Amino acid sequence: MKNIIYFDASDAQKFDFDRFKKSINSYAKVSDDEIKAALKDLDNYENLHVSRLVETGAALIAKNSDIETAQKYIDNYEKYFGSKFERLRRITGYLVGTLDRWNDGKKAEEKARVKHSVNSSIDDATRAARLEQQAVAHNIAYACA
Repeated sequence: MKNIIYFDASDAQKFDFDRFKKSINSYAKVSDDEIKAALKDLDNYENLHVSRLVETGAALIAKNSDIETAQKYIDNYEKYFGSKFERLRRITGYLVGTLDRWNDGKKAEEKARVKHSVNSSIDDATRAARLEQQAVAHNIAYACA
Protein backbone atom coordinates (compact mmCIF):
# COMPACT_ATOMS: atom_id res chain seq x y z
CA MET A 1 0.00 0.00 0.00
CA LYS A 2 1.37 3.34 -0.99
CA ASN A 3 -1.35 5.92 -0.36
CA ILE A 4 -4.06 6.39 2.26
CA ILE A 5 -7.31 8.04 1.15
CA TYR A 6 -9.23 9.89 3.84
CA PHE A 7 -12.38 11.27 2.21
CA ASP A 8 -11.79 11.09 -1.54
CA ALA A 9 -8.96 10.44 -3.98
CA SER A 10 -7.88 14.11 -3.96
CA ASP A 11 -6.73 13.92 -0.33
CA ALA A 12 -4.54 10.82 -0.62
CA GLN A 13 -1.42 10.86 1.52
CA LYS A 14 1.58 8.60 1.62
CA PHE A 15 1.29 5.78 4.16
CA ASP A 16 3.55 6.33 7.18
CA PHE A 17 4.21 3.15 9.20
CA ASP A 18 5.57 5.04 12.20
CA ARG A 19 2.47 7.24 12.38
CA PHE A 20 0.19 4.18 12.19
CA LYS A 21 2.23 2.39 14.87
CA LYS A 22 2.10 5.43 17.14
CA SER A 23 -1.69 5.70 16.78
CA ILE A 24 -2.12 2.02 17.74
CA ASN A 25 0.42 2.06 20.57
CA SER A 26 -1.32 4.99 22.22
CA TYR A 27 -4.12 2.49 22.98
CA ALA A 28 -2.23 -0.80 23.44
CA LYS A 29 1.35 -2.02 23.15
CA VAL A 30 1.64 -3.82 19.80
CA SER A 31 4.94 -5.03 18.38
CA ASP A 32 6.27 -3.95 14.98
CA ASP A 33 6.16 -7.58 13.81
CA GLU A 34 2.47 -7.91 14.67
CA ILE A 35 1.64 -4.68 12.86
CA LYS A 36 3.64 -5.70 9.78
CA ALA A 37 1.96 -9.10 9.72
CA ALA A 38 -1.48 -7.46 9.89
CA LEU A 39 -0.57 -5.06 7.08
CA LYS A 40 0.90 -7.79 4.85
CA ASP A 41 -2.42 -8.47 3.07
CA LEU A 42 -2.87 -4.75 2.43
CA ASP A 43 0.51 -4.34 0.72
CA ASN A 44 -0.99 -5.38 -2.62
CA TYR A 45 -3.07 -2.20 -2.82
CA GLU A 46 -1.80 1.03 -4.30
CA ASN A 47 -4.47 3.08 -2.49
CA LEU A 48 -6.37 2.19 0.66
CA HIS A 49 -9.16 3.96 2.50
CA VAL A 50 -8.23 4.95 6.05
CA SER A 51 -11.25 3.08 7.45
CA ARG A 52 -9.57 -0.22 6.49
CA LEU A 53 -6.48 0.81 8.46
CA VAL A 54 -8.64 1.76 11.45
CA GLU A 55 -10.29 -1.68 11.35
CA THR A 56 -6.86 -3.33 11.23
CA GLY A 57 -5.64 -1.19 14.13
CA ALA A 58 -8.75 -1.98 16.16
CA ALA A 59 -8.24 -5.72 15.62
CA LEU A 60 -4.64 -5.43 16.84
CA ILE A 61 -5.70 -3.41 19.87
CA ALA A 62 -8.46 -5.88 20.75
CA LYS A 63 -5.96 -8.74 20.48
CA ASN A 64 -3.41 -7.02 22.74
CA SER A 65 -5.78 -5.21 25.11
CA ASP A 66 -9.58 -5.45 25.17
CA ILE A 67 -12.68 -4.76 23.10
CA GLU A 68 -13.54 -1.53 24.93
CA THR A 69 -10.13 -0.04 24.13
CA ALA A 70 -10.49 -1.08 20.49
CA GLN A 71 -13.92 0.58 20.37
CA LYS A 72 -12.41 3.81 21.74
CA TYR A 73 -9.84 3.66 18.94
CA ILE A 74 -12.60 3.25 16.34
CA ASP A 75 -14.65 6.06 17.90
CA ASN A 76 -11.62 8.37 17.69
CA TYR A 77 -11.43 7.84 13.91
CA GLU A 78 -15.19 7.60 13.27
CA LYS A 79 -15.20 10.73 11.10
CA TYR A 80 -13.41 8.80 8.33
CA PHE A 81 -16.08 6.12 8.06
CA GLY A 82 -18.61 8.38 6.36
CA SER A 83 -22.28 7.53 6.61
CA LYS A 84 -23.29 4.49 8.59
CA PHE A 85 -24.21 1.43 6.60
CA GLU A 86 -26.15 -1.70 7.37
CA ARG A 87 -24.40 -5.02 7.03
CA LEU A 88 -26.11 -7.32 4.53
CA ARG A 89 -25.80 -11.08 4.74
CA ARG A 90 -27.18 -13.85 2.60
CA ILE A 91 -29.22 -16.07 4.90
CA THR A 92 -31.24 -18.97 3.56
CA GLY A 93 -31.35 -17.37 0.12
CA TYR A 94 -32.29 -13.85 1.22
CA LEU A 95 -30.19 -10.70 1.49
CA VAL A 96 -30.91 -9.31 4.94
CA GLY A 97 -29.49 -6.87 7.42
CA THR A 98 -31.45 -7.89 10.50
CA LEU A 99 -33.97 -10.58 11.29
CA ASP A 100 -36.48 -8.41 13.17
CA ARG A 101 -38.99 -8.32 10.28
CA TRP A 102 -38.92 -12.09 9.73
CA ASN A 103 -41.81 -14.27 10.81
CA ASP A 104 -41.35 -17.05 13.37
CA GLY A 105 -40.96 -19.74 10.71
CA LYS A 106 -38.12 -17.94 8.92
CA LYS A 107 -36.40 -17.18 12.24
CA ALA A 108 -36.60 -20.88 13.16
CA GLU A 109 -35.19 -21.83 9.74
CA GLU A 110 -32.25 -19.45 10.23
CA LYS A 111 -31.60 -20.76 13.73
CA ALA A 112 -31.60 -24.38 12.54
CA ARG A 113 -29.30 -23.87 9.57
CA VAL A 114 -25.85 -25.42 9.54
CA LYS A 115 -23.11 -22.83 9.23
CA HIS A 116 -20.22 -24.00 7.07
CA SER A 117 -16.65 -22.81 7.34
CA VAL A 118 -14.46 -22.37 4.26
CA ASN A 119 -11.08 -22.95 5.85
CA SER A 120 -11.86 -25.03 8.85
CA SER A 121 -9.04 -26.42 10.91
CA ILE A 122 -11.02 -29.33 12.36
CA ASP A 123 -10.91 -32.86 11.01
CA ASP A 124 -13.81 -34.67 9.34
CA ALA A 125 -14.70 -36.80 12.38
CA THR A 126 -14.99 -33.74 14.65
CA ARG A 127 -16.99 -31.89 11.99
CA ALA A 128 -19.37 -34.86 11.61
CA ALA A 129 -19.84 -35.05 15.39
CA ARG A 130 -20.65 -31.34 15.57
CA LEU A 131 -23.13 -31.60 12.71
CA GLU A 132 -24.82 -34.53 14.42
CA GLN A 133 -25.02 -32.56 17.70
CA GLN A 134 -26.58 -29.61 15.87
CA ALA A 135 -29.09 -31.89 14.19
CA VAL A 136 -30.07 -33.57 17.46
CA ALA A 137 -30.35 -30.19 19.18
CA HIS A 138 -32.80 -28.98 16.49
CA ASN A 139 -34.64 -32.30 16.25
CA ILE A 140 -33.52 -32.90 12.67
CA ALA A 141 -32.85 -36.35 11.24
CA TYR A 142 -29.14 -36.79 10.57
CA ALA A 143 -27.45 -39.70 8.86
CA CYS A 144 -23.68 -39.94 9.08
CA ALA A 145 -22.31 -41.51 5.91
